Parts: sequence; structure tokens; C-alpha cells
Amino acid sequence: MGMETDSPVLVLMRHGQSEDNERDLFSGLRDPALTARGMEEARAAGRALRALGLHFDGAVTSRLQRAQATLALLLGELGHPSLPVQVTAALNERDYGALAGLNKTEARSRFGSEQVRAWRKSYEAVPPGGESLAMAAARVWPFFDACIAPRVRSGESVLVVAHGNSLRALLVHLDRLAPEAIEEVNIGNAGFLIYEANADGRWGRRAGVKMPI
Repeated sequence: MGMETDSPVLVLMRHGQSEDNERDLFSGLRDPALTARGMEEARAAGRALRALGLHFDGAVTSRLQRAQATLALLLGELGHPSLPVQVTAALNERDYGALAGLNKTEARSRFGSEQVRAWRKSYEAVPPGGESLAMAAARVWPFFDACIAPRVRSGESVLVVAHGNSLRALLVHLDRLAPEAIEEVNIGNAGFLIYEANADGRWGRRAGVKMPI
């Protein structure tokens, strides 16, 4: 059954599997391409959005190719290859600093499992030479409030394709989560979330849709 589309929506999606994801590497600001699996994940997500009856007025993505390629494949499946797209570094993945390019098992061996988990999942822990999730939020939230939220509140449906951590940072804002609650949140490759802007100024998840999170 399709979804009602009488109100504007905000869709947040993580990119499909990248070459670094396949090798279980920390990516950060590295710029790996999508794998064949990642391309198919993106196409499948596009088909899922199309089946829900969603139509978009514009899209926003990061400067990294894994997000841009995912968006292009999505738009092809949705039949909107020429939809206006805004590209911004504000939605880039968090900077993993010295961890970037390391295999996660290697990183745990080198730094200890608890330390690596804190760097990956906590809100405040800062990887060596990189960004904490809080630091990523400090660039994601102002961009969202200035450039995305007003569009949805004025009646546009907007598709955002970004990264696991830039989206996790945004969820703290949208879902009004306590910082410690974000440690348990993970968005899988090509997973998506659908939001509506409520009249009280809050954001609500679209009812009736099972989210891959």
C-alpha cells in the first residue's frame, strides 16, 4: 500500500555500502566509491521510496562521492534525475582523524575496544586529530535549521543523503535525544527515516513505516 503524500516530508538516508564499509575501515573524510552492493542498495531504496508514493522538490547531499552516487541512483529510480541538488560540506561524514583508513579490528587492537567504542559511538569523545559527534553536530544543526527545515516547513519535500554520523548528529536534534541515547542508534547502509514538521515546531517520524534503524 502506498503512503499518503498530502503533507511535505523530510527523508534522511545514509549512502549505500562503500569500498571502506566492505573492508570495515574507518572512512571519515576519505572518499571511497560505492561497491556494486552499495549501488544496488541505493537503487532498492529508491524503489522503496517510489512504492511509498513519495515525490521530492529538492535534494541535499555531502561533498563525498559515496553520498552523491547514492543520491544519483535514488533519483534515477524515482524518475527525477534532474531534481535540484544542493551539495554541502556541512553534511560530510565526521572527521575520524588518525583512525581514517584503519580497519576497525586493527584499531581495537591498537587502542583498546572500549576506547574505540567511545570514539565511534559516544557524543563527546574525540578521535585523535578528528571530530567528536558533538563537533559534527555543531556544523550539521545550523545548516539544517537555516537551509533544510525552512523548505520543509514551507511545503517542500526534501531528500537528504548523507553519512552515518552526520545523520546521527542530526537525529539528536530532530528527536530531541539525550546525548547518551545516541550511542545505541545506528543507521544501516541505504537506511532511511521519514519525518514530518509538526505544528508545534517539533519533528515527528512518519507513522506506519518501519525504519531500518
